[in-house]
Amino acid sequence: MAVKLRFVRIGKKNHPLYRLCAIDSRKASSGQYIENIGFYDPYIADEKKKVRIDKERAEYWLSVGAQPSGTVLHFFKMEKIAGLIRQRPKRKRRKKARTAAGARVPQTAPGAAAPTKKTKPPKKPKPPKKPKPPKEPAEGA
Repeated sequence: MAVKLRFVRIGKKNHPLYRLCAIDSRKASSGQYIENIGFYDPYIADEKKKVRIDKERAEYWLSVGAQPSGTVLHFFKMEKIAGLIRQRPKRKRRKKARTAAGARVPQTAPGAAAPTKKTKPPKKPKPPKKPKPPKEPAEGA
């Protein structure tokens, strides 16, 4: 079972409150949840009271492989919750070798046939634009 840590919206119309829950990823976003581990009220003025997270339970769920949503991950970083999975940095592409003239050197196996280069046919030139006739001044002023 793939568990996600995400917010479930509760509260009144035009006054949302959010419950931080561990939910099976196949369930609806506001459906049945496994465990409630926190609460978020965006309308509270005090920043420390806006978010209440049970750190022990959050760390437990992260340790067993639960994946936090993007918003939950942001709140976990703010609360300094241990056990966050670090995302690997993107791999950088290797630059292709170039000759002194600036042309790319094809990277083929030794003894292999040279790759054929497909080129697109040149585009047709556009016909010149026709000049617009000058506007005549309006009479009857």
